[in-house]
Amino acid sequence: MPDTEMEYTKLGDTGLEVSRFCLGCMNFGSDREWMIGDEEDSRKIIDRAIELGINFLDTANVYSQGESEEIVGRAIEDYDREELVIATKVYGPMGDGPNKQGLSRKHVLDQIEASLDRLGTDYVDLYQIPRWDETTPIEETLHALDHLVETGKVRYLGASTMAAWQFTKALSESDLNDYARFECMQPQYNLVDRQEEENVLPVCEDQGVGVIPWSPLGGGFLTGKYDRDDARERFTDENWVVLDAVEAIADETDATPAQVSLAWLLHNDVVDAPIIGPRSVDHLEENVAALDVSLSEAEMERLEAPKQPTWSRAIADL
Repeated sequence: MPDTEMEYTKLGDTGLEVSRFCLGCMNFGSDREWMIGDEEDSRKIIDRAIELGINFLDTANVYSQGESEEIVGRAIEDYDREELVIATKVYGPMGDGPNKQGLSRKHVLDQIEASLDRLGTDYVDLYQIPRWDETTPIEETLHALDHLVETGKVRYLGASTMAAWQFTKALSESDLNDYARFECMQPQYNLVDRQEEENVLPVCEDQGVGVIPWSPLGGGFLTGKYDRDDARERFTDENWVVLDAVEAIADETDATPAQVSLAWLLHNDVVDAPIIGPRSVDHLEENVAALDVSLSEAEMERLEAPKQPTWSRAIADL
């Protein structure tokens, strides 16, 4: 079977071309038992992803305390750096000291240097804050991030997982102070986690902000791999009804549940590039083949019908 032809899109209103799938690199490391734990196996996934046309890789300094960045850095040495879009993050704890976490100017400036060193590159294409820092004024964080853009160490800025009012405030402060603004939002978004439709997604659509959802398969729930007798947070009656619709359409379209779930995101105009986190080359190829799955309006409605999205502050604190 021939490889699926990769598609590309602009990231939000920027001129940056990214593949319709972003390769999530949180699995690359050995800090947790669910991680791949073998650099050679991780490298196979990265190499195959690039071979399939994925040019967008997302990691973070906290993933295995820098190990993921190091693996990505060694892997991309063999490729044209200008053709790759490398994203990483700053916020989480990188040690026990009082200034080893958060979004203070000090931590942001310290951590970009450490990330660049681990990635073996002079710049990061997308630098993201994955949470809102209640202890640091957003103006301080934005000033520090703007400095990184001005000095060429960062090309674009992104954010993740926050309340719409927080994200709107950050965009407004950037505009008022003529700082580089957030061009990308990374929310949790999938067929069973649709709360962001009532939170940041309308802001993104209005402001031309790119959207790169994390957990596009609902922590694996939407692959259909779990048993209904298990007790897990996502195993609600409502979510099982969603999965029933996913599996029915998968049967009708000769696709897998994962492919149907990813295709639903790809058909959503506000979504640029779902972040997939395959643990094997086979899973990677299955995910990418979702580009070949076409969903009708009626099928989209069937997938969405079981849930009425709502949002609460508690979700932003996850």
